[in-house]
Amino acid sequence: MELRVFTEPQEGASYEDLLAVARTAEECGFGAFFRSDHYLAFSGDGLPGPTDAWVTLAGLARETSTIRLGTLVTAATFRHPGPLAISVAQVDRMSGGRVELGLGAGWFAREHEAYGLDFPPVKERFDRYEEQLAVVTGLLGTPLGASFSYEGEHYRVVDSPALPKPAQEHVPVIVGGGGKQRTPRLAAHHADEFNMPFAALDTVEAQFGRVRAACEAVDRDPATMTFSAALTVAVGADDAEVERRAVAAGGTAERLRADGVAGTPDEVVETLQRWAAIGCERVYLQVMDLHDLDHLRLVAEEVLPRVR
Repeated sequence: MELRVFTEPQEGASYEDLLAVARTAEECGFGAFFRSDHYLAFSGDGLPGPTDAWVTLAGLARETSTIRLGTLVTAATFRHPGPLAISVAQVDRMSGGRVELGLGAGWFAREHEAYGLDFPPVKERFDRYEEQLAVVTGLLGTPLGASFSYEGEHYRVVDSPALPKPAQEHVPVIVGGGGKQRTPRLAAHHADEFNMPFAALDTVEAQFGRVRAACEAVDRDPATMTFSAALTVAVGADDAEVERRAVAAGGTAERLRADGVAGTPDEVVETLQRWAAIGCERVYLQVMDLHDLDHLRLVAEEVLPRVR
């Protein structure tokens, strides 16, 4: 199993905070540094305010050297697909080919109101999201010298040169969520990875099954899909440290032991083994206290080597 670090900077983080976490994650051997794509805190004042996901990743691309970088997930409501593809390709080149794109439909109405962004009804959002997946993957995958066109209800692309080209031959795309029909189908058609965030193990196992079935329905080998989960983390050397870190993450040790990845290193290894048993190949550890870098170091020293 691969462990990745996942941050929620809209809750209150500067670029410098994120850089410190990304560099520590890189030094510790985590597989990737990911961040959310939100413009408004879910609770509290959110100071010092939001940092743009792709501006952040561009900076980190130049200030890290080996760790992979990505979004979980970029909101399709925030950006037009053409400019988004340009940003992804440019940051990928800036990083030397270390970028991954998580793309979702967008769901948080209040942040759209706060920053003047359109927030269509759910069906239209998903219709636009499906077209964005087609356009972004089409642009990123168009060979040099060829052009890309697309005719949809919401987006029209005509003879695009599909430039710039990313450094990677293929930028991995992540699709996720709990929708039982449309989400698995979109993943089967467009995604390299399917992610299920913050759900119970049996719920995730059932959704993984739906995605595998959707792959088979379009003659795709499910083994070509990476299956992952996102879970809040609170690891401590003893119960008191676990509780302190769980509270810092907005919960309690009891709740996170049930719903996340919490406990002593031995407990956490056992938890991750249960996730591996349902086919989860990658876990995004949601780290809420971005100043507690010793938390990352503890996971890297006491958990990471035992689940790789």
